[in-house]
Amino acid sequence: MAAGLVLAGLSLASARDLTVVSWGGNYQDAQRKIYFKPFSAKIGKPVLDESWDGGIGVLEAKVKAGTPNWDAVQVEADELAIGCADGIYEPIDWSKLGGKDKFLDSAVSECGVGAIVWSTMITYDGDKLKEAPKSWADFWDTKKFPGKRALRRGPKYALEFALMADGVAPKDVYTVLRAPGGVDRAFKKLDAIKGDMIWWESGAQPLQLLKSGQVVMTSAYNGRITGINKTEGTHFKGVWPGSIYAVDSWVILKGSPNKDEAMDFIAFASQPENQSKLPLDIAYGLPNKAAAAAVPADLAADLPTNPANMTDSISIDIDFWNDNIEDLTKRFNAWLGQ
Repeated sequence: MAAGLVLAGLSLASARDLTVVSWGGNYQDAQRKIYFKPFSAKIGKPVLDESWDGGIGVLEAKVKAGTPNWDAVQVEADELAIGCADGIYEPIDWSKLGGKDKFLDSAVSECGVGAIVWSTMITYDGDKLKEAPKSWADFWDTKKFPGKRALRRGPKYALEFALMADGVAPKDVYTVLRAPGGVDRAFKKLDAIKGDMIWWESGAQPLQLLKSGQVVMTSAYNGRITGINKTEGTHFKGVWPGSIYAVDSWVILKGSPNKDEAMDFIAFASQPENQSKLPLDIAYGLPNKAAAAAVPADLAADLPTNPANMTDSISIDIDFWNDNIEDLTKRFNAWLGQ
């Protein structure tokens, strides 16, 4: 009887439709149009999509619980590194992707495939601010730019931006964070605007805060800025100097009953003819080299991978965050609660 129940459970799990998970908002709307629906039509079966706000613990819990209810998930670079090390992702079949050399080096992993190159940057409403902020020092200047501002809730990005606001050159940010007193310096700078802050958690939130007038400026993901300008007619602008860029990747959760189909989906979403459509809707850089080369010049100008946009920007330091995220998150949450 018990064996029969186990078999029934297995057949039920394998009968579940492929479930793809991303970051919601106008980014996932674009993915649905370009990837999810066409792939569903190709395989002749439904493709379900859900959204999440990140956090390696969410994925670890799903894998440890048994058969996960998610298959292909888009993750940030630190979640990729930690999950790979912890063995919660399936290995990637790079032969289905045409080989690793078709992608940027930072998009290649044994258990992940780069999906986008994206930046976090200062964003403001061009219709409301006569003078544009040019730096994180301006973001911290509540006299020159009165009103609430918003950052992503958590130490990651907030500490880097605080140091840049305190005069640290972008290229030196992680050197300072690793040095004695560096983290204290960042928190001290955060103290200066704590009373003027709203903290956001999902990628769509900061632009809604900006649109509603609740904040005068915010950090936001660069692609979302162009996305909302196209869909809602806003005139939001971004500040490239001091921005931080990173690669998000597709992973397949260990034990997925649809792991082969999930691999086929990732291959489909990584094909140049499909991936190159993404900047038409949302301005994220493309990890597939041929896809990136196919983007028209006027659209490429808005991408994080445009050399002009990378001049004073930095890459997220995954080693620093993998070593420190747990302790710094505890400290950040305690600081917020003070």
